[in-house]
Amino acid sequence: MRKHLRWLVAILFLTLFALWISLPGTIISNVSESCYRGSNPLPRPEQGIHIDANDDCVEDISLNVRQAFGLDIVGGLRVLLQADLPAGSFTVENLRDTANNVSRRVNALGVGEATVQVQGSSRILVELPGVTDPTQAVDTIQKTALLEFVDFTGINGSQYVGQQILTDEQVKILEAREASEAEGTPEASPETLTDSSVSSQGLPNPNTGQPFHTVITGAGLQAAAAALDQSGRWIIQFELTAEGGRIFGPFTGNAVGQPMAIVLDGTVLSAPVINAQLDTGGIIEGSFTEEEAKTLALQLRSGALPIPLRVISSETVGATLGQESVNLSIQAGIMGVITILLFMLVNYRIPGIAANLALILFILLNLALFKLIPITLTLPAIVGFLISIGTAVDGNILIFERMREEMRAGKDVDAAVEEGFSRAWNSIRDSNFSTIIVSGILFLFGQTPGASIVSGFALTLALGLMLNLFTAVIATRTFLHVILAITRPIIRHRAWLMGV
Repeated sequence: MRKHLRWLVAILFLTLFALWISLPGTIISNVSESCYRGSNPLPRPEQGIHIDANDDCVEDISLNVRQAFGLDIVGGLRVLLQADLPAGSFTVENLRDTANNVSRRVNALGVGEATVQVQGSSRILVELPGVTDPTQAVDTIQKTALLEFVDFTGINGSQYVGQQILTDEQVKILEAREASEAEGTPEASPETLTDSSVSSQGLPNPNTGQPFHTVITGAGLQAAAAALDQSGRWIIQFELTAEGGRIFGPFTGNAVGQPMAIVLDGTVLSAPVINAQLDTGGIIEGSFTEEEAKTLALQLRSGALPIPLRVISSETVGATLGQESVNLSIQAGIMGVITILLFMLVNYRIPGIAANLALILFILLNLALFKLIPITLTLPAIVGFLISIGTAVDGNILIFERMREEMRAGKDVDAAVEEGFSRAWNSIRDSNFSTIIVSGILFLFGQTPGASIVSGFALTLALGLMLNLFTAVIATRTFLHVILAITRPIIRHRAWLMGV
């Protein structure tokens, strides 16, 4: 009994935690990102501090736990994108790479169950459930974010902040695009055709009259993240690739005391003075809002698009089911659960009470994990969850029917309970694992373009089946033993209370 009491305490704590997580707007933690080099806090943009392997960085782990819903429940945004290059200047493989890149950007936006699929030989369809700011979403998907670190040696960089300049990297892109359009062939490298926003209108280097020299582009970045500096301004912290570091390190080492321009799509964001050799990374300053900093960091992390895209159509779509249908579905689910609880109570009595408590725990754990993982609830995902509730009850029925047989054969309550759980376990395990295998196959199938909605069903079903192995056996057994310990004098001569 002592073992069951320990399990009961653990289950109660788990229940309270799951209930707390399931409440709307639960925030687990909110830790600001900061870095330290020795005893000095970083970053300090006014000193041009850089990041290297000796920095101790605490990553932003702010987690706002909230439930996400699919396009069929909450509606969202549907965007049709067209390749902004002449036909024949790119391949279908380039288009697929672009779609994969768009998918990474969409996922980083926090949009679950988004659909990104290639249509024909030049178009990409994107569906974003629950998107509240269509303009930001479209800009993030479409924009290529050509980032350049430009040599400003001998130049007063502050007077160029906010202005459009011309760099040698932009000249290369313009020449490659013009050649591609003229020839109509895929000869040009996709890497040279990444930015449709590049313009020949920009200020040249006043000292030479030629385009400014680009030291490295965003291709030399390994990672980028938005963060707050010590004065509360939003910046982007970045890390360099090994190749980027080999170029950037020696250049900054030889240019200490000189300005370097950080340029995005031809516009100078800032021109800080280099104070040290930057081998592994640094920061990007600018008058960023939180949204702008996070969007830029996302674009830099996901890289440039192999093919520039333009929006053909963008429309906000309503929920397929409609609010009334959603409400009716919720009511039907609640009525179904209540019916199951009544059936277990009436048919199995005291064991039914234990099963009902385990079923409530099962539901709370599922709802908590849906938010923690997180899982986007589409209609198929909800169906998978409801089916898993049925399997949870099915496991208890197998156990209780075996207990009935043992008690009818003359065994006492304790022996019947142990026999019921031990002999039914193999059947519960095998049936759940076989269905989990099928769910795994469905989940893999759902990774193909256009079939992502299947993944939600497979994921919620498999998750419910795995939780059932805990609640139907350990939780139900614990509850039942505790209840039997309390009611043993009553049921000694009333076998009907055990459902016999």
